[in-house]
Formats: sequence, C-alpha cells, structure tokens
Amino acid sequence: MGPFGRVLVLIFGISFMTFVTFFGRLPALRHTPIAGLYRLIWVHTPNVLLKIDQRVTAGRLSTSCASFGNYMMYDRHPTVVIFFVTTLAVAEMMFLPTAWPLMSLPVKITGCLAIVCPYVFLYLACAADPGYVTEESLPHLMTLYPYDFILFHPGRVCRTCNLPKPPRSKHCTVCKKCVARSDHHCIFINSCVGLGNHHYFLLLLLSTAILTSYGGVLGMSLLSAHVHENHPTWQLWKPNTTMSWTRWLGLFSIGIRQHLGLGASTLLAAMISPLIWGLFLYSLYLVYAGVTTNESLKWSEWKEDTRDGYAFARPLPTNRQIAGEPTWTRWPKLPATIMVTTDDAEPPLPEQQCPGVGEWERPRSLRDVENVYDIGFWGNLKDVFLVGHYHGSENGEPLSERKRYDKRAANGGRYPP
Repeated sequence: MGPFGRVLVLIFGISFMTFVTFFGRLPALRHTPIAGLYRLIWVHTPNVLLKIDQRVTAGRLSTSCASFGNYMMYDRHPTVVIFFVTTLAVAEMMFLPTAWPLMSLPVKITGCLAIVCPYVFLYLACAADPGYVTEESLPHLMTLYPYDFILFHPGRVCRTCNLPKPPRSKHCTVCKKCVARSDHHCIFINSCVGLGNHHYFLLLLLSTAILTSYGGVLGMSLLSAHVHENHPTWQLWKPNTTMSWTRWLGLFSIGIRQHLGLGASTLLAAMISPLIWGLFLYSLYLVYAGVTTNESLKWSEWKEDTRDGYAFARPLPTNRQIAGEPTWTRWPKLPATIMVTTDDAEPPLPEQQCPGVGEWERPRSLRDVENVYDIGFWGNLKDVFLVGHYHGSENGEPLSERKRYDKRAANGGRYPP
C-alpha cells in the first residue's frame, strides 16, 4: 500500500471512529446498527480484553489502562483541546502552501474568515463560565426556569456541592460542580456546555462545519482542475461515460499524490465535514425541541417507563407552596402536571406527600405530556443565544427572589421522590 492508500485508510478510520463514538450513544440511534457498533467497540471488546488481561497479568495492565482512561475521560485537562487545535493547524499548513497561490482575492478573504472563526469560538467556549452553580449565583439561577415536576423537582440538594439544584441543572463529575442548564461535558472544549457557553459551542460546531466544507469543496476543485489540465477528458462532478471508474480513480489518485498535502487535508475535510454537520444539526434540533442533551436522555428513560406502565401523573394546584420552588421565574410557561415513577407500577402512596390534586393516572404516551421548556424554536433560540433573556411580563425580579436560598429548608421532606 502506497502513501496515498495509507493516508486514505487513516482518514477513513478517524472518520469512522469519530462517527461511532459521537453518535452511537444518542437515544435516537439506540436500536440501530450504529449503537451496536458502539457497544462492540467500547463495551464488548474492552470486556474481552479485560478477561484476557485477568488471565495473563492478573489485571495489572487493565488497572493501569483504566487509571489512564479515567484521567483522560474524567479529569479536566487540555489534551483533547490541544489535539483538536493541532489537527486544524496541521491540516491548514498542509493545505495552504499549495492552495493559496491558486486562490482569488475573494476566496482568500472568505477563507481567512473560515479559518479564524473556529479558533475564536473555541477560545470563547473554553474560557466562558458554563454556568457553575455557586452560593453567589444560586439566587439568580433559581429564577431562570421553573421546575417542571417531571425531570426536575424542587427540594433536591446536590450531595457533592451541598447546594439546592436549580431547574435544568446537573452535577458534572469532571468539572466537580453543578452546571446550570447543563447540556453535556465536552472534552473538545475541556469544559461543560451549559447556560453560559451553549451559544459559543453551537457557533464552534457551525464554524468548524463551514471550514471543513469550504476546505473540502475548494480542495476538490483545485485537485480536479490540476487533473483536468493534464487529462482533459477527466471530470470530477460529471465523470466521462467513456472512462472506466478504475481509470477515473487512478487519475484522481495521481493528482493527489502530486499534491499530497493538499490531497490529504482535502480528503480529511471532506470525510469529517458530514460528521460535524450531523452533530451541529442534532444540537440545533435539541434547541428546536426545547431540550438539552442531558434532558433528552432523561426523556428517553421516561418514554420507557411510560410504555411499561411505571409512570403516573396528576394535575398541580395553581396556588401551591412547595419547599424549594421559587415563587417567581422569568419563564413564560409554568408546569400544570406532576409526573413520578414507582418501582411496583402502582400509584404513589399518600404518605409520600407528592404534590398534586386528584387521582393518579397513567399517561398513554409522552405526546400527552407538555415540555414547559419548549417555547417555540425562536424563543428557544433566543434563550440559548441571549443569555439571561427576559421572557416574562413583569418589570423585574421580586426582592424576595434575590435573597439567598436556605439549603436546609429547600431539602424538603419525603418529596421529591
């Protein structure tokens, strides 16, 4: 196998592993071959290797690898960020020496913008506070969203931070802090994606997708022009019907070998671009649906509990007073229903002191359940990009909500479940 073949195999391997790693855990692909490949690569294969290591080295090798893996995956360090920046920089250094003299002035200007934007948004996403919950920020964060009484219930206290958990927050085991409107922890920015940097993360995905698409299309155009100059019958987009595919690929590979740096970076951009676009469009779809990645995982569990008959719902009183629930939020929608699950598929007992009035009923499906965090695509988009955007109709935050929350009183009694 020549240099071109090795480069092509390397690029295909990186693209394939990236696709399976990022998309194999998505709830929407849980019962697809992609999820099966993810389990094969990241679950079953390591388990087989673990059993082999137990017999050969009594588990010493796997223990060392596990320690290294835990450090890489569950500790904050800039290794992946450095790898990401290095990959971008090296690919651009391979691409530009050949492409720059052949580019027109407008293409050079737009190309510079496409190159710079990912670095800018990467810095902003890394440097911004994702929305860490502290004693100082807690009173404000408690007024941003209401508890929906489905995914998030008032009265819960983080056992690690020892602070009440604001609606839509989640404790990150990597950052060691609770994050407001937590989406997920991203190793590519060495931080969580949350309230304070979600918009930068989306812009990072979009700018990187545009850069890879731009580089792929421009590189293919330059390579095809070079091949067409030496072989006029060769065309990239409309292959000559009299030319066999073998000869077509052979001539194209010759053009790549003659400009190996340009060809390798172009192929990498062309193969990685669909993955980044897919991740961006999926993230944008979550914004459209009014959920975060963390919440989508929770909703997938609720879907299974509802299907199996373990979920129960009943109306909430409008004049309720529940420990830990803020009396005012900037959000335009308030929950009207509480949903809980039980272990025995029986309605909650009265001694559990769950809020609500009336009899418990089993929801037929989640289509009958309203997501209070979905206020339409435009409203959801403003909520992500205009941090702290005011959605309510009142003039300001009541003075009572500016006081510090008492975490002992917020813990409640037997509720939340």
